[in-house]
Amino acid sequence: MTLTRRDAGLLLLMGSASLMMRPFMRRLAGQERAPNRPEILLTARNYRYSPDRIEVSQDDLVRLTIRSEDLAYSFAVDEYRIARRVPAGGTTTFEFLADRAGTFRFYSNLTNDSAHAEMQGQLVVRPR
Repeated sequence: MTLTRRDAGLLLLMGSASLMMRPFMRRLAGQERAPNRPEILLTARNYRYSPDRIEVSQDDLVRLTIRSEDLAYSFAVDEYRIARRVPAGGTTTFEFLADRAGTFRFYSNLTNDSAHAEMQGQLVVRPR
């Protein structure tokens, strides 16, 4: 069997197309994995968070509910640019994508009482 010019051109075109599609196919494969969606309840009372350590996996879509049992508090994680206020006796719920692995400090950034400065915990995002 001899390879004609037309057949060689088609082979070259198909080979180039498959090389160009490779990154696109990798992205599609990554999108097929749905993120885990952990739901976490954090309680704020007497200038303390409970639990004071939250563990999730990288790329989890975290739904965090913070409930105050006495005063107004806040919840902040600088590395994730999160800052939410929790009303006295109320709740605040929000979601964030844990896309960076590491250990991050969360804290109350209110300044109306010096005890807020002691209120902190750890967000641990395990790498995939």
